[in-house]
Amino acid sequence: MKRLFNWAIGIPLAVIIIAIAVANRSSVSFSLDPFSSSQPYFSIDAPLYMLLLGAGFIGLLFGGVTSWLSQGKWRRAAREARSESSRLRNDVDTLKRRATSTPEALPPPSSNQSLS
Repeated sequence: MKRLFNWAIGIPLAVIIIAIAVANRSSVSFSLDPFSSSQPYFSIDAPLYMLLLGAGFIGLLFGGVTSWLSQGKWRRAAREARSESSRLRNDVDTLKRRATSTPEALPPPSSNQSLS
């Protein structure tokens, strides 16, 4: 079911991306200088689809890093729970081995105790 859903989303998305790339092949000037439009300090001439895909990739990367950083407390809690579970399993195994080994005999009653 999940594979079908991925195909149902992936194929139309790929078709849309290819259509945007084909429709926007002309070169545009991308500038980071807001003060001088005629002689910008830094500018790139590239096809519009490359700029759009690059912006999408940067947004995807930024969102992934942000999500990974914000979930750090949950990963830490999972690590702690995993280590505690492992420690408790080892304790249980030790207690089971101890219980199945020969039980310790009680010391014999001492003869100098009086039965009152």
